[in-house]
Amino acid sequence: MIGTESKKQEILKAYQFRHACKVFDTNKKISDEDFHFILETGRLSPSSVGLEPWKFVVIQDAALREKLKPVSGGAQGQLPTASHFVVILARRKEGLRHDSVHVVKMMKDIHHMPEEVVQNLSGFYKSFVETELEDNDRLIFEWASKQTYIALGNMMTAAAQIGIDSCPIEGFDKKQVTAILQNEGIIDGNDFGVACMVAFGYRKEDPKRPKARQNLNEIVEWR
Repeated sequence: MIGTESKKQEILKAYQFRHACKVFDTNKKISDEDFHFILETGRLSPSSVGLEPWKFVVIQDAALREKLKPVSGGAQGQLPTASHFVVILARRKEGLRHDSVHVVKMMKDIHHMPEEVVQNLSGFYKSFVETELEDNDRLIFEWASKQTYIALGNMMTAAAQIGIDSCPIEGFDKKQVTAILQNEGIIDGNDFGVACMVAFGYRKEDPKRPKARQNLNEIVEWR
């Protein structure tokens, strides 16, 4: 039990440590080993039907970051200073059809489902997409994007646990960012769209204010 209590305090300490870092120390870089660990927590994150509808694009090229800066208002301080900058892509309708290459690969090659299970799950999934998501590209993309946030949260928490700062970013022009990534050959075709961004590195200075959150009893209701 002592070990469990110690682990819980360690995790809570990481949550207290984490904040939306606006500017990073350019003299400090995340080691390859540590960043691989962060990416691995994203890779191991759960997803609906186990389809992993994401792709993590690590933007280290300074020229590409500069191209993204004018259309990424929420990343003005992070793009030039982050040790590692990640654009998280989510799959669109074409990549998430029940008979798409990706979905078939996930069921058969990754999860090694028996053919009977593949047929049953494929039928259930097809019905879900057609009824709940109305077979609509925007709704399907939003559904996939929501799942990328699970990986995003896991990566930021994992980073905090080893003393690495981060900042999630939604403040950007999706159409223009998408166009830039298409021109760079990063997004090819209609399989992916841009869900969110996240910057990693080491803070240049500590936050000016302590972390502020509502009390637990204000956001939790027991029935």
